[in-house]
Amino acid sequence: MVFTQYYVDCLSQASYLVGDTSTGQAVVVDPRRDVQEYLDDAKAQGLTIVGMVNTHFHADFLSGHLELAKATGAWIGYGRVAQAEFETRALADGERISLGDVTLEIMETPGHTPESISVLVYEHADDEVAYGVLTGDALFIGDVGRPDLLASIGVTADELGIQLYDSIQRKLMGLPDAVRVFPAHGAGSACGKNLSTERQSTIGQQRLLNYACQPMSQEDFVTLVTAGQPSAPEYFVYDAILNRKNREVYDADAAVPALDAAAFDAAVSRGATVLDTRDVTDFAAGHLRGSLNVPADGRFAETAGMVLTADQEVVVVAPDGREAEVATRLARIGFDKVVGYLARPEAVMLDRPGDVDHGSRLTPGRLAELTTGEAADAADAPVVVDVRNIGEREGGHIPGSLHIPLAELRRRMDEIPAGRPVVLHCAGGWRSSVAASLLRNAGRSDVSDLVGGFAAWQAMNEPVSA
Repeated sequence: MVFTQYYVDCLSQASYLVGDTSTGQAVVVDPRRDVQEYLDDAKAQGLTIVGMVNTHFHADFLSGHLELAKATGAWIGYGRVAQAEFETRALADGERISLGDVTLEIMETPGHTPESISVLVYEHADDEVAYGVLTGDALFIGDVGRPDLLASIGVTADELGIQLYDSIQRKLMGLPDAVRVFPAHGAGSACGKNLSTERQSTIGQQRLLNYACQPMSQEDFVTLVTAGQPSAPEYFVYDAILNRKNREVYDADAAVPALDAAAFDAAVSRGATVLDTRDVTDFAAGHLRGSLNVPADGRFAETAGMVLTADQEVVVVAPDGREAEVATRLARIGFDKVVGYLARPEAVMLDRPGDVDHGSRLTPGRLAELTTGEAADAADAPVVVDVRNIGEREGGHIPGSLHIPLAELRRRMDEIPAGRPVVLHCAGGWRSSVAASLLRNAGRSDVSDLVGGFAAWQAMNEPVSA
C-alpha cells in the first residue's frame, strides 16, 4: 500500500494519495487544484490515478477533481446524494473500491454537508480492522465539522447537526479504537472551532479526548457543536457552489506577467485591486495608496478571501520571486483574476512619493493613553475594533472595544463610527494589518493597528474585560 498525506498550511487542508503497487492503481482523496504533485508522486511509484474521491463539496477551497480528470481520465466520486454539473460516480454507503489488495470502503457521514462521506482504507481486502479512515470534514482531531455553513443555501444547522450526531456518535465512534483518523483539515481552518495541530490520530484517542465524541444526547450535541463557531469567510459560499459546477480548468503552467509602471496604471485604472503580500512591517513602512495587505507568510488564501471577491482583478506586489506562488494560492480558492505583478515595486514607490502611504501602528502603551481616563471621553478618542473570532474574544478583550471579526469586516465596516480615529487589533498584529488596509482602501484615513495585538496589550498589564 502507498498512503501519502499532503498538507497545505495556508488552508490547513489535507489531501491523500492511496495506491496499490501490485496493480499500479491509485485514488486521490480531496485534491487541490494544483495537481502536479499527485501526478509526480504517482508516476515515481509506478501508479496510475484511476479515480478521485471528494468527501463533500468543499467550501474553503476549490477542489482539483476537474484538473485531475483532465490529466488522467480518472472518474470523480462523491457521496450518492451529491448533484453536480459534471459526470460523477455515485458512491453508496458500504460500497467497496478495489485497487488490488488495497481496498477502500465508503461510509456515509452526513452532517457537515448532506453528501459528506468518509473513506475507510484497508491495507488488505480481508483485514477485519481498517488501516485508517479519511473523515473529510465530519471528524477532525479534537473537533467535528461545523453544521452551519450551508444555512445560506437552504439547509439549516439543526438539520445537519442531527445528521452529524448520528455520523459521529454512532458510525465513526462505532469503529475500532485502532483505526487511524485522517481528516481533511487541521488547526486554523474555519470549518471547525477546536481543531488540533496534529495531522493524524486514532478513533480511540478521539473517543477519549474529543469533546464532541463524548456520550451525550442529540440535543446537547447540536447545541455544543453549533456554539462559538468562527465567522466564515464570504468566499465559502462561492466555492461551495463552484465546486458543483463544470467550471474552467486551472492552468498551473500559465505565467503571471510582470507589469511595468504603465501597465500597472492601466490595470488600476480599469478597477484592479493592488494586493500587497509583503510582511506587515514592510507594508507599514510604505505601500502604494489603496493597497490591501495580506502577507504571504500566514493564512494567506483564506484571509485574501475575506477582503477580496472572486470577480476582482488583482495586481500583486510580492516578496521577490513569490509572485507565481501567490497566484497559485489565490487559485486554490477560485480567485483566478490575477492580471500580473508589479515589477520593482520599491522603484515605483521611490519614483512616485505622492502615491505612497504609510501604515500607522500604535503600541499598547500609546493606545492606553488615548483610551483611558479623561482621554476616553474626548470627542476624538479612537474607536478600538477587535477583529478576532468570537472564541478568542471570550478569553478577554480591551474594554469598550467594538467586535467585528475580520471575516465580517468588509460587509460591516459601516458600523464603525465615522469621524473618529480607528485602531484595529487582533491576537498578534497580523490580521489587524489586513483589517487596517481594508478600511484605508474603503476611504477611511485615520486608521491604525495595534503592534503585537491583544497579546501585547495583556503583556503590558493594560485593562482587560472578561
